[in-house]
Amino acid sequence: MTRTLDLEPLDATFGAVVRGVKLATLDDDTWQALHAAWLHYALLILPDQHLSRDQQIAFARRFGPLEFEMAAISNVRANGTLRREADNDDVVKVLKGNMGWHADSTYMPVQAKGAVFSAEIVPGAGGQTGFADMRAAYDALDEATRAKVDGLQAYHSLHYSQSKLGHQHQQGSSYSGYGFHDGPVPLRPLVKTHPDTGRKSLLIGRHAHAIPGMDPAESERFLDSLIEFACQAPRVYHHDWAPGDTVIWDNRCLLHRATPWDMTEPRVMWHSRLAGDPVSEAALARAMQGG
Repeated sequence: MTRTLDLEPLDATFGAVVRGVKLATLDDDTWQALHAAWLHYALLILPDQHLSRDQQIAFARRFGPLEFEMAAISNVRANGTLRREADNDDVVKVLKGNMGWHADSTYMPVQAKGAVFSAEIVPGAGGQTGFADMRAAYDALDEATRAKVDGLQAYHSLHYSQSKLGHQHQQGSSYSGYGFHDGPVPLRPLVKTHPDTGRKSLLIGRHAHAIPGMDPAESERFLDSLIEFACQAPRVYHHDWAPGDTVIWDNRCLLHRATPWDMTEPRVMWHSRLAGDPVSEAALARAMQGG
């Protein structure tokens, strides 16, 4: 018998808070219910989890293979000192880049399925994570715009999105360089059909650019206008973190972003990225394009 979860839907077109579940000791019935809720709501928020690194990785693996097990999203160096905004090194530039709406790993050959993300240390103010429902955004398009996007594709590149902030990754920097590859630039449709639910959603965000057949300036304006339209109430939610919170989001139909905080305060988050299915998440076409 499938377990019934204690779910409180958010005041948005998506998302729910889940209470009464401990991810570190999840039985199979609860996992099945949680997975079904994740597909339906796209974002699940589970307060007061306080997962260890190993517990988070073990939970993330229940969704399937991982793109990577664990990465710190943080302004705290390994020696405990803080990276401040004025440092403006590669790590700070990537943290700032993450403040633009995006989906994870659209710039990689296989787009990520989703993420398990948890909070260890949160600042006194700011530092929320925003999420936006691209299913509801697609549904809300007028008929002419929907017909237009149904036939379009865009390239996705971290070189492109970070260059708009004046960021060129330096070899040997403190940032790992993840995503700054020199391989083919993925070409992805602007409309994505979810492989599990069949729902259509917009696949846009800061990494998308250079729609084939469109003037570059026109392409940029059009993509920016789609983000502006899509990322509006009731299709958005910004989460105020508390230490111990864990969230799970579906990267196949949501955009997300960080929000600014005072970098004289520490913020330590842990990100486990769920690998996408190569059949459904691979770029449909690729072309060489300079970064």
